[in-house]
Amino acid sequence: MTPNKTADNRNMFLFIALSMVILFGYQFFVLNPQMEKEQAAREKAAAAASADPATPNMPGVSGGAIVITREQAVARTPRIPIETPSLKGSLSLTGARFDDLFLTKYEETLDKNSPNVELFRPEGAQHAYYAESGWLGQNIAGLPNASTQWTLVSGDKLSVGKNVVLGYDNGAGLRFERTYAIDENYMITVTEKVINVSGVPVTLAPYANIVRDGVPESLGKNQILHEGAVGSFSKDASGTAYTRPELKFHSWEKDAKKKDFKQDSTGGWMGITDKYWLASVIPAQNKAVHAAMKATPKGNGEFIYQVGYVANPVTLKPGTQISETHHLFAGAKVSSILEGYQKSLGLPNFTWAIDWGFLWFLTQPMFWVLDQLYQFMGNFGLAILGLTVVVKLIFYPLAHKSYESMTKMKMLQPKVEELKKKYEGDAQKMQIEMMNMYQKEKVNPMTGCLPMLLQIPVFYALYKVLFVTIEMRHAPFFGYINDLSARDPSTIFNLFGLIPYDPATVPLIGSILGGPLHIGIVAILYGFTMWLTQGMNPPAPDPIQRKIFAFMPLMFTFIMAPFAVGLLIYWTWSNVLTIAQQYSIMHRLKVENPIDTFIGKFRKPTAETTQTATVTATAGDDDGKVIKGEVISGGTTAAGTKRSRKKKDV
Repeated sequence: MTPNKTADNRNMFLFIALSMVILFGYQFFVLNPQMEKEQAAREKAAAAASADPATPNMPGVSGGAIVITREQAVARTPRIPIETPSLKGSLSLTGARFDDLFLTKYEETLDKNSPNVELFRPEGAQHAYYAESGWLGQNIAGLPNASTQWTLVSGDKLSVGKNVVLGYDNGAGLRFERTYAIDENYMITVTEKVINVSGVPVTLAPYANIVRDGVPESLGKNQILHEGAVGSFSKDASGTAYTRPELKFHSWEKDAKKKDFKQDSTGGWMGITDKYWLASVIPAQNKAVHAAMKATPKGNGEFIYQVGYVANPVTLKPGTQISETHHLFAGAKVSSILEGYQKSLGLPNFTWAIDWGFLWFLTQPMFWVLDQLYQFMGNFGLAILGLTVVVKLIFYPLAHKSYESMTKMKMLQPKVEELKKKYEGDAQKMQIEMMNMYQKEKVNPMTGCLPMLLQIPVFYALYKVLFVTIEMRHAPFFGYINDLSARDPSTIFNLFGLIPYDPATVPLIGSILGGPLHIGIVAILYGFTMWLTQGMNPPAPDPIQRKIFAFMPLMFTFIMAPFAVGLLIYWTWSNVLTIAQQYSIMHRLKVENPIDTFIGKFRKPTAETTQTATVTATAGDDDGKVIKGEVISGGTTAAGTKRSRKKKDV
């Protein structure tokens, strides 16, 4: 081994050894003490919370085995019917729970016999989901719980303008009364009253709770959408600054710091959300509460999710009564409805139950414009097209500059190829000459890229709006597209519906034909517009890159095909507008483009575009003689028009 190599190896091993010493030293002397300190602080806070009677814990929950159907679970307890323009179901007199609720304005599918969307279901059925409330206290017997049988005091049905009052006497001097009121949308008002006739003071703390016993595996899997616990809590007693925790299904329960989340707050709200639906408990906005979001393991790989709050305890003297009011939201996340409750009840960030994302400053205004267009046009698909046009108009000057720069780059492509051949093997010299050429022609390659990069957040925000808002769900467009939120129902494997069979039912390969290979009309149009857009741009300098780019339209056709057809329509229409803008620039500058090339194949020569002349020798001819018997025909070639030389008698 040479001395130089020996020294290099020695230096390499020395570098590795020093790196390991620094790494383990930092771990031992910095990170470990810091982690121990944080762990001690968490344990101290937990001990203080459990020892302080002013911060009672949330009531425990238990997930029972799945032994009965939903219908059986509903039938086993006496109930009060719920019926409003937006909700139907029943209130259980056992435990006074909201555990049977459907959304009457939404169906599970587009089938005419499809059931309404289910929100709540009783305990005992698979994936039970319910809301409950009540009182907590230490060493107080007979407090109402999940098995308490309440008595109907007044009302026979909970509906708009018709309240229901339930009562319960614990037999130990405490009388409980609960009044329910409901509006025409999704807000339920619950008023709890306790009367103390026991002769001794009692200390009670009101609570409200949302419980979900496991969730389908599909929930919480989408990376662009939040599904799980959500809320808005004040950071301090002033109630002016708020924090918005989001604990996602299938990750919330695995994080030791999140699975038992606690937050003191003045007012606020907390709930469990799906893509389109929300169940949330809302305390009085001037009340100090101890909020919690818990994920409790059931022992079978599933978890019980619990979101709610406990208010500060109140001492009730003999012969007195106390009353507490809270709200329960159970319904669809319609932006206008959430905004209305946010204003009327003073709720902080209630519209954020919709996952507007980190680009909220773009997504929320975009949705407002989209909603206005929808109200005007009456068709959500047309509203998508209109919003895309609005976005394109806003970015027109910027995009125009970008496309003009790319067009000039394409004009210079033949000269670039000449430089590559001339300076083959000398990359540095070629780059210098290319920069000189760009400077001479007043072309800046970066001008074509930067405006496009600035538009990426806007297009992502528009995609986010269309993905998360409920207005696109089951919204029809035209023709065979009757749900913009679903994938394109047409497929190439039955000639887009001309052959009456479902490829997904084909034995052995049906799951493939109806899955990854399910390519519809709109997906094909999207792939075509992407290919045409690429044809408008300057080709990549590297041959391998050119082959990769040529394959991308086909690849993205398969990638995008499973997306909601409304999103595909947006992407396709956006590509069409981009192509139109690029074509207008390229046609004006007489630069070759796929559209003019295609049209030129069907266009007959005219007197304006064809010239015929006798060609004589010029100074560059070899013999200075007239070239007899030949005529050159052709016109301007700035846009790539071919020149031809053909024989003709003179």
